[in-house]
Amino acid sequence: MDELKEEIKKVIISSLQLEDIKPENIVDSEPLFGEGLGLDSIDALELGVALKKKFGIKFSAESGENKKHFASVDALAEYISAEKAKLN
Repeated sequence: MDELKEEIKKVIISSLQLEDIKPENIVDSEPLFGEGLGLDSIDALELGVALKKKFGIKFSAESGENKKHFASVDALAEYISAEKAKLN
């Protein structure tokens, strides 16, 4: 799971062009939006596309669950792991 979290952090940094941030600067449990990393809704769209490309998972635009999935690196890792398990 730690390897997956590291990959997620790299996707966040590269897809959102956060040049001043390193993977080790992102706390797994810290919120990605608002007071945490400070991402916004446009960042969420870009990140969703990047995660889909990298991991082959989908996020439903209508799903109220997305807010929960994008809450933190921990939450994204749990969601990606669960989705990949469904595919296998």
